[in-house]
Amino acid sequence: MTLALIDISLRLGEAAPLFSPLTLTVRPGEIATVMGPSGIGKSTLLDGIGGHLDAGFTLTGRVLLEGKDIAGLPAEARRIGLMFQDAVLFPHLSVGDNLAFGLARSVRGRAARRAAVTAALGLAGLSGLYDRDPATLSGGQRARAALMRTLLAEPRALLLDEPFSKLDAALRSEMRDFTFAHIRLRNIPALMVTHDPADAEATGGPVVDLGSFPVRSGRA
Repeated sequence: MTLALIDISLRLGEAAPLFSPLTLTVRPGEIATVMGPSGIGKSTLLDGIGGHLDAGFTLTGRVLLEGKDIAGLPAEARRIGLMFQDAVLFPHLSVGDNLAFGLARSVRGRAARRAAVTAALGLAGLSGLYDRDPATLSGGQRARAALMRTLLAEPRALLLDEPFSKLDAALRSEMRDFTFAHIRLRNIPALMVTHDPADAEATGGPVVDLGSFPVRSGRA
């Protein structure tokens, strides 16, 4: 599952493109990082890849996932997971039911779905919290639960938009390690937007600065 961006450019209406055409390949299990000044279009790039562009924006170029151009597909058909700054869980559902909401359609039957969620909670260090009210979780617990809900949908790629920016330093490092480990475990490509050089360094993958890219290539 390789994610390839070929000559991607974005513009709002008739204005000039937000950044120079971008070409980038993200291999399975690799986390690529997009950096750059505020307002240059980092989050809008993720919106374009995921199929969530606001009205008025236009994406040109090709978005290839497993070699197939998905740029013309609706968001729900792209099977790209999203992780944002805020770990939002549905307040009217238990922790376990939040994760069950993200389960892939291939997991059928109440027992199978319960087992899949229970296993995911264990991987996230949340064993025994299936029936817990999300409001009682710590910030780190909410972030881990939100990530596992996204991964249970079996995305073919993952987009991370400043996912650790609202966490304190200790929790940020812990959540970063947890997230990157699960991306590599599932061997899916991921693209992360961040302002923090430490986030980029921790990925070990390619880093692009939309103001003047490429900055560096990934490690061998």
